[in-house]
Amino acid sequence: MNVTKSRSFAKALTWRTTGTLDTFLISLLITKKPFTAASIASVEVLTKIVLYYFHERIWNKVQWGRTIVKRGKV
Repeated sequence: MNVTKSRSFAKALTWRTTGTLDTFLISLLITKKPFTAASIASVEVLTKIVLYYFHERIWNKVQWGRTIVKRGKV
């Protein structure tokens, strides 16, 4: 029941796309400057992809909360 590194990376990318759009919109609302908002979002996307990837890999090693589902049983 392990998760591949490529799956973790794909999840990190899709989550960061959502998160970066959110950061851009919040930054735009606060600063009213699209360039400043884009700068903030650009830095944020790079740091948070890396942080999420390692967070996901660490959680993959934690067995707490996981169950094995056997086929044919409900």
